[in-house]
Amino acid sequence: MTDPDARLMMLAARGDREAFDGLLEKHYGRVLGLAARYLGSREEADDLAQEVFLKVYRARHRYRPEARFSTWLYRITVNLSLNWIRARKTRRQVNLGALATESDGDAPGDAAARIADEASPLPLDRLSDLEVHALVRRCLMELPERQRLVVVLFRYEGKGYQEISEILELSVTAVKSLLFRAREALRERLAPLLQERAETGGD
Repeated sequence: MTDPDARLMMLAARGDREAFDGLLEKHYGRVLGLAARYLGSREEADDLAQEVFLKVYRARHRYRPEARFSTWLYRITVNLSLNWIRARKTRRQVNLGALATESDGDAPGDAAARIADEASPLPLDRLSDLEVHALVRRCLMELPERQRLVVVLFRYEGKGYQEISEILELSVTAVKSLLFRAREALRERLAPLLQERAETGGD
């Protein structure tokens, strides 16, 4: 067994708590970073990271080193992140539905529409450089789930095509296709906005 993390996991399965603590210390920040970039929320990412390692701990007796430990860990993180996003969408739909029925002076649906307006990005001629970066992150968050995952894993986590294919359980060709479509979508969304900023001089 050449993967030192897999060895630690096997020791953890035998009751070695220090081995598990070593894995937690080494990988918690990476899991947190991946979750934060994908979910767009540090608070939610922290909750999800704790859930990931709880799941890892509970699965320690069933763990088999058939892939690198980090690949297995990222796969768990990705699957839980996807579930988290879907649950968030469901909660949002329920909340917006409730807002639409409130009798606070708005016509039906006005409250939800007002929230959508307040969430709209500012004109680019009023954006700072930090806000441009926030705009890029926002466009990333608007990508379909798997396209966003591939971008995060490739661009921010530094994973290669092969490892991403193992994490997402897709072919390398499918990974490359997702990344290509994601880049095209980001370029299409960002180009006119950044062009507008360039024309206004960023004032």
